[in-house]
Amino acid sequence: MKKLIKYIAVASIVMGFTACDDLFDPAIENIKDENSIDSESNYADQILRSAYILMPYPGDPENDVATDDAVSNDINNDYRTIAGGAWTSQTGVSVNNWRDRNASIQYCNLLLEHIDNVMFATNEAINEMFYDRLKGEAYGLRALNMYYLLQNYAGKNSAGELLGVPIWNHSFSATSDLNVSRDSFKACLEQLLSDADAAIELLPKDYADISDAQVPAKYKSKGVSAAQYNRVNGTNTALRISGRIVEAIAAQAALLAASPAFSDQSGVTWADAATRSANLLKQIGGVAGMAPTGHLWYTAEEIGNDPAKADYHAEIIWRGNNETNCSREENNFPPSLYGKGRVNPTQNLVDAFPMLNGYPISNAKSNYDSKNPYEGRDPRLQAYIVVNGSTLGVNNDVINTTADSDNKDGIDKESGISTRTGYYLRKLLRSDVNPNSTSKVEKPHYATRIRYTEIFLAYAEAANEAWGPKSDNGNGFSAYDVIKAIRNRAGITDTSYLDECAASKESMRELIRNERRIELCFENKRFWDLRRWNANLNETARGMKISGNSYDAVDVEKRDFRDYMIYGPLPYSDVLKFSNLEQNAGW
Repeated sequence: MKKLIKYIAVASIVMGFTACDDLFDPAIENIKDENSIDSESNYADQILRSAYILMPYPGDPENDVATDDAVSNDINNDYRTIAGGAWTSQTGVSVNNWRDRNASIQYCNLLLEHIDNVMFATNEAINEMFYDRLKGEAYGLRALNMYYLLQNYAGKNSAGELLGVPIWNHSFSATSDLNVSRDSFKACLEQLLSDADAAIELLPKDYADISDAQVPAKYKSKGVSAAQYNRVNGTNTALRISGRIVEAIAAQAALLAASPAFSDQSGVTWADAATRSANLLKQIGGVAGMAPTGHLWYTAEEIGNDPAKADYHAEIIWRGNNETNCSREENNFPPSLYGKGRVNPTQNLVDAFPMLNGYPISNAKSNYDSKNPYEGRDPRLQAYIVVNGSTLGVNNDVINTTADSDNKDGIDKESGISTRTGYYLRKLLRSDVNPNSTSKVEKPHYATRIRYTEIFLAYAEAANEAWGPKSDNGNGFSAYDVIKAIRNRAGITDTSYLDECAASKESMRELIRNERRIELCFENKRFWDLRRWNANLNETARGMKISGNSYDAVDVEKRDFRDYMIYGPLPYSDVLKFSNLEQNAGW
């Protein structure tokens, strides 16, 4: 059914900004007319589902390998290629999001234009609930897609104007004029937040089955029962976009807009961004509501073997369908465990993990021992990264990454499957999975989209910039409180270094960014974080070559990003096709 829906939608609706004479293939008489939405409630819902099909959430690490956090041993990896200086406006990473995000917005607009003509139920009150929810979903999804468009394509032109993308709040057809100018970043942000606020007003906070006493007043006054409410907004609707999810998306967008690369023309302040995050976090009690094992949500111990039991993990704001497989492990386990070792964490990232006393390894107070580099470290290091001597897999095999390893797990032992850095990925993987084709063991995995920890870190970053390390501005928790809770959860209970950092906004900023790097590693965040911070994009990726008792840091892969690459390019084909679509400077 999903494939059929996708084919119908793609054939009948513009996919991004394509030429008007090649919109319809197969011929238009072979597909449903969009006016069918008015008479078929299922088709209306399918149009919205088409927007969901194009979700911008990869389940595996992708762009991390174009940062200082990781490299790939796959020579054909797109992000490995662009990190080496081959990022152009014609590469897939430039084109795909543009196409899919605009197509998704088109589906949302079609739904919004037709939904008032659709009958979902003969009962007027139930019909209204369907209207509210589906309109809310469309507004929320439109905000989500705008956020990803801005993250990927917003940038400054040659005159220094900060541009966003064309705002589409109506559908277009084969006769529409698509040769339009980009709207300003500020206008796009205002549209995004307006859509988000409209969605929050219409959607339930969460999808859950409720009792008669819990029916919202606006529906209860119209005689709606719990059974009727649950038909529309109950657990059967779980995983669709909800009010809480939209609040998180708005918080992400506000953080982007307040960041150094965008703040001069966005109209959004650090205080605005902090408030967006705070309003969501206060609903779970602030730092007191932080999931105690949120940093380990992906592990076998947290997910278990029954996907249904993992539906409501306290860490997860939004997830996709749980998937029972071992594909992540097949891609990233060391070769001795039948993996391809694709994503290799760098020495740069390993060095970012502090000692257990909270001090960075570069600080004399850390007591770091370069001859015993993995002892006494932040427990998240071993939780997220396989280092030499780590155990992994169903039999707790010891992984030997040394240069003189007697198997292919050693650094650079065999191109395409062995680690290039001396490290393998552990985060996102389950230890009780076995990719061996002769005795394969598959387990459920979270398809995580938004986590609370990301919103806590967004608040900490924005609150520190707006009010300083220890001011809560009436929210009940400060940037200091958030970082203390995150580090304490990880096992770092000594606050000495945190207290030193809290003496200045600048030192606290460095710590917050490092905590974000650690907590969100391999979740496709750092590629964009470095850009919104106007940070160094060209730090050489390094590894650790171990021979006997010798530990030698080695250069593995240079980065080649130009200054203008702080902003991504619009697809070349669209800029060439549409004369009013201005490219970002440098591309």
